[in-house]
Amino acid sequence: MSELASIPPTFRDDVESILIPEAELDARLAELAAEVDRDYAGKELLLVGVLKGAIFVMADLARYLTVPSAMDFMAVSSYGSSTSSSGVVRILKDLDTEIEGRDVLIVEDIVDSGLTLDYLTKNLRSRQPASVEILSLLTKPSRREVDLPVKYIGFEVPDVFVVGYGLDYAERYRSLRDIVTLAPSVYGG
Repeated sequence: MSELASIPPTFRDDVESILIPEAELDARLAELAAEVDRDYAGKELLLVGVLKGAIFVMADLARYLTVPSAMDFMAVSSYGSSTSSSGVVRILKDLDTEIEGRDVLIVEDIVDSGLTLDYLTKNLRSRQPASVEILSLLTKPSRREVDLPVKYIGFEVPDVFVVGYGLDYAERYRSLRDIVTLAPSVYGG
């Protein structure tokens, strides 16, 4: 069986390798949910997903949580169709929920430079929540440009271009069940 057998045939030529298989993602999200449950015992949590990438992470995390939680979403842009953050952040969709006095957990797919998430965290803290913490499925510390405290980290990944499980390149590959490395020929790397 080919290493890429789980990848739909239409995407196989674009994928270099599977970095984190679906089963490992699922197991790690269950572990992260247990940590969040322990830290927020007796509290109600507001999960704030950063669209579009965090949709799968947030949905699966929420299913594992046992603490009461609500969900809301923000959409921010700093990439466009580029492979690196521009550092200029635009809020495309703001929260529908007031967060003053609430415990907020920002849920992200990946922390790369940290510039977008730093902006977002400061923006949310200015709204007077009881607390703001960050959970990110992936982190690339080698790319970090700001010191950003990420409380819950799924996996540390090397400085490679990853897609799948919500992560995209030009709006493609989000639906892949694994985190995969994208072939440089696809993105001009």
